[in-house]
Amino acid sequence: MNRNPTAFLKEEYEELVEKDLDWKLRILESGSTPHSIVDGKESIMLCSNNYLNLSNHPRLIQSAVDAAKKFGAGSGSVRAIAGTMKLHMDVEKRLAQFKRTESSLIYQTGFAANAGLIPQLVGKGDIIISDELNHGSIIDGVRLTKADRAVYKHCDVGELEKVLKEADKKKYRRILIITDGVFSMDGDIAPMDKIVKLATEYGAMTYVDDAHGEGVIGPDGRGIGAHFGIEGKIDVEMGTFSKAYGVVGGLIAGSQDLVNFAYNKSRTWLLSGSHPPAVAGAQLAAIDVLETEPKHVKNLWDNTKYFKKELKAMGFDTGHSETPITPVIVGESSKAKELSDELFKEGVFALPIVFPMVARDKARIRTMMNAGLTKKDLDFALDKFEKLGTSLGIL
Repeated sequence: MNRNPTAFLKEEYEELVEKDLDWKLRILESGSTPHSIVDGKESIMLCSNNYLNLSNHPRLIQSAVDAAKKFGAGSGSVRAIAGTMKLHMDVEKRLAQFKRTESSLIYQTGFAANAGLIPQLVGKGDIIISDELNHGSIIDGVRLTKADRAVYKHCDVGELEKVLKEADKKKYRRILIITDGVFSMDGDIAPMDKIVKLATEYGAMTYVDDAHGEGVIGPDGRGIGAHFGIEGKIDVEMGTFSKAYGVVGGLIAGSQDLVNFAYNKSRTWLLSGSHPPAVAGAQLAAIDVLETEPKHVKNLWDNTKYFKKELKAMGFDTGHSETPITPVIVGESSKAKELSDELFKEGVFALPIVFPMVARDKARIRTMMNAGLTKKDLDFALDKFEKLGTSLGIL
């Protein structure tokens, strides 16, 4: 048979282009700052996960430099062999204290945490019960397991209880309820207090991916456990340093038993090189800043409330967002891409989110608020949204 083994690469990409579903990368030529240089053009940044603007904070930068000078450019190994430095342990100790949990563990990325831990927590004879809008990294982690799977309607605690009752009747060895904390496309928050209550009743484990809640929700930005006053009651709080903390790296927080288990079972942690000293140094400084400079979280929420209120007043559909993630839902993918392109021409960098990341008729501009933006910046961006929303027939 005369077979071209790689023809599908071009064919499938061209199909995405034809349907206007392909990603076109814009290049950041500065730091991820409120005013960034993107493709050579100064723009208001409205699509970065750098919620608190900490990636530019002098304390984080200096801590990264100091750590690199003292410990070198790399760690030299995986954590389990020769790559665990005192600096890594210091971050984990401080993180557990900040999260009010017994222990914590740092992964290379948030995706690595989900892909490496979920498959070890459950297997054959178990069941995972998952929110229908969970993040792709959760979905991939679930696919790596041999456990049975069930899905409940988004944030629907009543349906979750029905699924739990059915799972309980079938005498599964383990039941794992898994959900995003803050949902990254819509900006709403899982009812984690009610989920934990149900889990306790049915003897289920709880796992929350709080990537977009870390540093954002709860007192001092301590995340979803603090937000609902259930610190230490969620079995696995997973998060990331790559968003509000302004650095990079995944994290889990929970019991010492959980961390001991992950040390020995989670292969993405066991078999990946540990973070360079500069990363660990910046992570440690980020926790320090969150603990000692509450203004960043306050500014983030002040900006969020103002921006969200003004968008709604104009008539934009912002869905059910409760957080600094504010979608501007426009419908068709082509319309979202057109709005994004026109915004960029006007000096506002805000990317479209299209199918399959969201439903076909729910394409949107996903705006991400930043604590470093001024009211003048926000008014500038709002003016462009109103102008273009009108001219493109969205408003």
